[in-house]
Amino acid sequence: MLPWRWGKVKVREFGELEAAIMDALWSADRALAVREIRETMTYDRDVAYTTVMTVANILFNKGMLHREKVGRAWRYRPRESREEHTARVMSEVLSGGGDRGATMVRLIERFSDEEMSRLHEALAEIRLRRGIAS
Repeated sequence: MLPWRWGKVKVREFGELEAAIMDALWSADRALAVREIRETMTYDRDVAYTTVMTVANILFNKGMLHREKVGRAWRYRPRESREEHTARVMSEVLSGGGDRGATMVRLIERFSDEEMSRLHEALAEIRLRRGIAS
């Protein structure tokens, strides 16, 4: 999938196979070789080892993965957690939405009661970390 534009900001989204590879790596508790990625990823059809290897290399070149050579094989792991990635993409989208404050209000208006409660908890946690009185 090509990057798409949201306002002035270019947001990079994963293609289906890239997303399957990233999901397998985010779910793992360690770096994985291409064979292990292929065995653990969820994808709607069988994918050749060389295809997974090529896409993992592309993700590495995009800066999404770290890799290390172990024996003859590369082992891959994400450079950022799923949550860090999602937060970065959301921030990029938010930056391109015109009036940032208005965009945040429109987003928060869509939150469920449970999500609103979690937002309040997150804000309290951040205030505490920053030493800001509530």
